[in-house]
Amino acid sequence: MRDGAFLFAGKWKGRVQKLPETGQDYTVVSLGLSDGRQFDQAIISAGYLSRVRGLAGIPFSESEIVRITPTHQKWDWAERP
Repeated sequence: MRDGAFLFAGKWKGRVQKLPETGQDYTVVSLGLSDGRQFDQAIISAGYLSRVRGLAGIPFSESEIVRITPTHQKWDWAERP
């Protein structure tokens, strides 16, 4: 897992558990943060935010998330940030 990856345990836990899968055991989502930043491709797997496309780590916490939207926009996971 990437540096900064976290298990959803706060207010988003229930929502994350109900997300439809993009592939086996993962969902690609778009995330909106309270400071206005948006990340259009992120991976949630087994309740963890495990990767954000183009970033080596995850530079925010669950408490900063204000929106989670499943997009199912796949990408090559071997891609390097």
